Order: sequence, then C-alpha cells, then structure tokens
Amino acid sequence: MRLRKKPHTDEKLKLFEDFVTVGDVEPIKKDPARELYVELGTGMGDFITQIAEKNPQINFIGLEVEKTCVLAAARKVREKNLSNVRLIVFDINNIAEIFSEHAVDRLYVNFCDPWPKKRHAKRRLTHERFLEMYRKILKNGGEIFFKTDNRGLFDFSLEQFAAAGLEVRDVTNDLHANEPPENIRTEYENKFSAAGVPINFCIAKFRKERIG
Repeated sequence: MRLRKKPHTDEKLKLFEDFVTVGDVEPIKKDPARELYVELGTGMGDFITQIAEKNPQINFIGLEVEKTCVLAAARKVREKNLSNVRLIVFDINNIAEIFSEHAVDRLYVNFCDPWPKKRHAKRRLTHERFLEMYRKILKNGGEIFFKTDNRGLFDFSLEQFAAAGLEVRDVTNDLHANEPPENIRTEYENKFSAAGVPINFCIAKFRKERIG
C-alpha cells in the first residue's frame, strides 16, 4: 500500500526503535521456544496487529518498504501494547539475506502488487524466483498463506506453486462466501469486499524434500 510521503517520517519512526528497524538489519535467528510468522508487505498494520494480538505465544515480523506505512503500523502496535511484533523497513527482494536458514514457520502474502504486465512477472511475490528464496528461510513443511483480489495473479500463483513442487490446499476464489471464523481481514480485503470483489485464497506448503 503506497501512501503520500509525509515530512519527518524518519524522525517519527525513531520513537518506535524498540520494535522498528530502519536501515541495516542483522541476520534474524529464530527463538527456539516460539514460532515465527512473517508478513510480506505489512501495509498499515491492520493484519499483523490483529493476528499478533490473538496469538501472543507467536513472534511476528512485518516487512514493508514504505516508511509511511511502517509508521502507521508501528502506532497500532504501540496502541495495542504488543510485545510479539517487530517491523522492518525492508525490500523483500533481499529477504534471504536477513533470515537464518529454516528460521520462519509461516509466511503471509496479502494482496501483493499483481504486476499485471507479462514482462514484470518476475516481480510478483509468488513467482518461482521468490519461492526459491522462501524455501531457504522457511522450515521444512513451512507454509505460505496467500490472499489476493486479482484472479489473474491467483491463477498464475497456483501455476508457480505447482512448478516449484508445493502442495496447495484450501483453494477458493471467494473466501468470504463461507468465511472461516479465524480469517483476519486486511485493509485491502475490507475495501475490496465492500466493493463486491471476491477474495482468492490458498495455503501452499513446502514439502520436506523438494521433488524434481
């Protein structure tokens, strides 16, 4: 989610230095006592703050390149007094550089940019290029929870999951037709649902050993 750049964002982010990282990121190792879930593209933080509040026993990291969005998310984390959320201003293209091997238990990819032009396919966060990065950082059997309003991106993603040898389950082209009680809506999800746009969803799982 892109917001208009606001003045003094860097200075304001310093107020949240206890859980917000801007700049160089030290390699992240998993706490062996707690699961680690990572959201790719945290936006303004509605999703990660809600899910973290419901699951205080799990550690959450939100990656987002837009500082203005991170600031909005940080304010929500502080308002809810969440101790299990860390936010990082970071470009997901470099995700394999900051997580130890198999450190992540689950990834959330919520309403990422569909990059509709064919020549931009490699920029889609579900392209096989990214899936190979995710394979390195996810634990054996780790899962990707994927939501999008874009049917073209969803169909493309299912093809990429299959090509990369992932198992896919809970596939639906209308998540809200029979919405699971555990579903947590993002900012975009509420917007699209209100406009009558169906939400596509699936869970893709890495096998313990790659096939092929």
